[in-house]
Amino acid sequence: MKITIDEDRCRGHGVCCTVSPEVFDLSDDGYAVTEQPDVPQEFEQAARSAAKSCPERAITCH
Repeated sequence: MKITIDEDRCRGHGVCCTVSPEVFDLSDDGYAVTEQPDVPQEFEQAARSAAKSCPERAITCH
């Protein structure tokens, strides 16, 4: 599974980091980033939950 973060939509709420800290982090500017756009299988469910929890709907799992 791949993760895409829409940088124009992200507002830095950090919900994704709380739900899935193994996949998401905040940049120095306070916006969501991921070091692993290809999510390991063991973190897929957490990444999907983080995407669903994003108030701006900035995260896509595909």
